[in-house]
Amino acid sequence: MRKTNTFFWRNRYKIAVVCMLIAAVGFTGVYLYSGREKSEPQKQQVAVKDTEQKEEIKNSVTAKADIKEEDTEEQTARASAVIEPKSSEMKDTETATIAKEDAAVEADTQTAETAAKKPAAGELHFDTETGLLWPVSGSVILDYSMDQTVYFTTLDQYKYNPAVIISGNVNDKVKAAASGKIVDISTNEVTGYTVTMDIGDGYTAIYGQLKEVPYETGAYVEMGNTIGFVSEPTKYFALEGSNLYFALQKDGEPVDPVEFFQ
Repeated sequence: MRKTNTFFWRNRYKIAVVCMLIAAVGFTGVYLYSGREKSEPQKQQVAVKDTEQKEEIKNSVTAKADIKEEDTEEQTARASAVIEPKSSEMKDTETATIAKEDAAVEADTQTAETAAKKPAAGELHFDTETGLLWPVSGSVILDYSMDQTVYFTTLDQYKYNPAVIISGNVNDKVKAAASGKIVDISTNEVTGYTVTMDIGDGYTAIYGQLKEVPYETGAYVEMGNTIGFVSEPTKYFALEGSNLYFALQKDGEPVDPVEFFQ
């Protein structure tokens, strides 16, 4: 017994160190085991968060795709709305171009066909019995009147009228009311683009509010051939609308063309 006590007493420090080491190892084991138990729920929480984040990303991508599809449909609708008027405008332009080309072809054909029978200077003849063709198919919106004034709506005043104002749509063909020679092509603010033709025997026919005339000064034009197209009205006839200004003169004095229409 005394020997045992002596042994522990002499080795008390070593025994204390060993006990401390054993305690430290035990404490570490308990700590690690406890940490392992705690890490499992944390891993599960992390896994749940990852799944939720993936779902959020997927939903966000889907939403963006839906928005992009809606934007594409809206842009397509807008494009269609913009294109439609353009199609209509292009159609009007093409119609006017075709009409102009037809008039040019008609003028060339007429020139070739009438070259042989073109009258010499001073041989033009206006047959008052045959009279005049209606240059456009429309109604008279302002009568010829040189004995009393008539009311001009756009000008809001009464004036003498040396011509007949015949309604017509823009781009309508204007035909030569009688055969004759073009002596002047000019523009003025009242009647716009205007063609003056000598039709013989002192008679002169004047066509105003024209455009796209396929002839030049000096050209001979047969009755019924296209000499141009109805244009937009000048500011002097804005309220009356698009029309043909047609005047007839005898020796420079205005006469009523309606009396000569067939």
